[in-house]
Amino acid sequence: MAQDITVPVGDGYINVRVGAIIEKDGKVLMVGNDDVDYYYSVGGRVQFGESAEEALRREVREETGCALEIDRLGFVHEDFFLGDSPAKCGKTVYEICFYYYMKTPADFEPVCRSFTEDGTGERLVWVPLDTPKRLYPGFFRTELAHPAPYIRHILTDERHD
Repeated sequence: MAQDITVPVGDGYINVRVGAIIEKDGKVLMVGNDDVDYYYSVGGRVQFGESAEEALRREVREETGCALEIDRLGFVHEDFFLGDSPAKCGKTVYEICFYYYMKTPADFEPVCRSFTEDGTGERLVWVPLDTPKRLYPGFFRTELAHPAPYIRHILTDERHD
């Protein structure tokens, strides 16, 4: 079994991740679970030996039950944050994520059968960008409202929020 690209470094970790931007009817498909108070993007960690696009196709299929076609790369996101999973709680995580716009067929009906790394069941939610609930990544709220025709590089540091 291939291993996720999560590398311990000193007192923290480096993650390499992919995320899907799946939009329909003015909403974006996000994931939630009972352990956190925010929604996060469909996607997950790249496994050693696979490309970002291969990882994205695998993650979308695992989390939605559907094979979707990639439209284009939208964002490269560098993010520093404090981990909230039991294994990384309070540890600094430096994450590099590639967010891709997906082609969403009219008959797309996702079914979530995925779990967090700690075994908590996840659920899919169509989220309007003006939801009061926190989104991860936070830039979805503004950037998806007015998408750029080019790849954006975004750097955030959430270690002190």
